[in-house]
Amino acid sequence: MSYLHQFVFGIYPYIAMTIFVLGCLIRFEREQYSWKSESSQLLYRGNLRLANILFHVGILGLFFGHLVGLLTPVAVWDTLGVSHSFKQLVAMIAGGIMGTMCLVGLVMLICRRISSERLIANTTWRDKLVLIWLTATLLLGLTTILVSSKHLDGHEMVLLMAWAQHIVTFRGGAASYIADASIVFKLHLFMGMSLFVIFPFTRLVHAFSGFATVSYLTRAWQLVRPRC
Repeated sequence: MSYLHQFVFGIYPYIAMTIFVLGCLIRFEREQYSWKSESSQLLYRGNLRLANILFHVGILGLFFGHLVGLLTPVAVWDTLGVSHSFKQLVAMIAGGIMGTMCLVGLVMLICRRISSERLIANTTWRDKLVLIWLTATLLLGLTTILVSSKHLDGHEMVLLMAWAQHIVTFRGGAASYIADASIVFKLHLFMGMSLFVIFPFTRLVHAFSGFATVSYLTRAWQLVRPRC
């Protein structure tokens, strides 16, 4: 196992998470007026609704799918009687559907953005970085399905789960679990972790605001009285 592999998959995850947490906290504290999605709906409405739905449903499905799939202990799946091969097959199908939805929506958003002079003028280098990084990460993720289809025993998936669970529980030796994993998986993991690095410095921070809107379900009624 090389020093580069040990750094990227044993140390870099903690660097990325530290930048993610501290970056978001500092930005929220110091630059709250920049904490927004910077919607371009007023500049150009074309294809926005469909593209937004496809992209957001897809990316939320991928996020929670990865969260449950990677961080649920193997013992839980074994107790439920879910075989490793079946879990991998479900992950491939669900990931393929959500990934395709997300990619189609993202491509539509990119085409929309580059087809309008007003949107081009309003696009920053941070926006371009996010679009390029998300596209590359999605393409790599979809490519992992082709790699996984060549070995449906679920063994490599279990190793990826062991890596993720060792990282989040601060246990040593995490990088060793994926030392022999396909380069496609390694690139996808690196790109995914790096999304957390660029997250605090882009419009991606508005995702927190989206999750926060759930609190409105328990919010007290607002009383509006007519003027006397």
